[in-house]
Amino acid sequence: MRGQTGFFDIDERLRELSAKGDELERLNTLVDFELFRGDLERAVPRSDRSRGGRPAFDHVLMFKALILQASHSLSDERTEYLIKDRLSFMRFLDLGLADAVPDANTIWTFREALTRAKIQGKPAIEILFQRFDAALAAAGFLAMGGQIIDASIVAAPKQRNSEAEKREIKEGRIPADWARKPAKLRQKDRDARWTLKYTKAKPSEDGKPRIDLAVLAFGYKNHLGIDRRHRLIRSWAVTDAARHDGALLPELIDKDNTAGDVWADTAYRSTANEKYLANHALRCKRNGVSTRNGIDSRVTRPIRGLRRSRPSSASRRLGQLLTSFVNTSVR
Repeated sequence: MRGQTGFFDIDERLRELSAKGDELERLNTLVDFELFRGDLERAVPRSDRSRGGRPAFDHVLMFKALILQASHSLSDERTEYLIKDRLSFMRFLDLGLADAVPDANTIWTFREALTRAKIQGKPAIEILFQRFDAALAAAGFLAMGGQIIDASIVAAPKQRNSEAEKREIKEGRIPADWARKPAKLRQKDRDARWTLKYTKAKPSEDGKPRIDLAVLAFGYKNHLGIDRRHRLIRSWAVTDAARHDGALLPELIDKDNTAGDVWADTAYRSTANEKYLANHALRCKRNGVSTRNGIDSRVTRPIRGLRRSRPSSASRRLGQLLTSFVNTSVR
């Protein structure tokens, strides 16, 4: 019969996790999360507890819980469960076995409040991202080696709308029937759009070319700028899936990168982007491969650590910030 689990048994298991390489423990070492406390408290203020009630969870703890959720692509319910289940999650949040754990509703409420919050007129997400970027620079993770610009489509649940409803949505109006039914309106995604996603077919075994595929996709697009040396997100934008990749190039270029090389695929090739690159002394080179119009024609390799975010533009931007922390831990 197994004996009762004691404190030293748990401590020994945590040492074993550390020996195996706990990325969350490394993240706690690399990032001083107390740097974000002031901004988090301004973004999500707590109510006056003079009338009593259950104490609110710590701001930094909740922020770190969102990092766990974004980096592991978890639902609110699954996040609550895994915090209770995994010792590595509990250690990351500085929780003991007897400590209270935020439930799914608490996690949802904090995330939505942080998504909508503004600090001095700016979205709180942007302020937190700037704080994080400054912390990276202070820790020696300077943007260097050039930058990679890329975009990826993230699918959203498909909408079953009539032609009249689609027309009103494109014109920026809410269909009258939806306005009369708030419950129905809450289920409708008015920001996502349809687009064609092209997939290049691989040649057959006998060398004959195959027909490329064009697949309809509905959702959003994550546009990212990553520094090539550390592969950390330095700039980001979120649009509907129909937005052309190349239109976001000037917004994603990081002017603080120490090198002038830019890696991007053919979607970014345009006269306007050529002029922008030339005006800012930027160029594109990759292992001696010639490029056309200043943009490398080969698709960049996948960026490690990026995960899907949640289906609203603001939440998706928050997700990119949160996954950036995990990217830091795997350097």
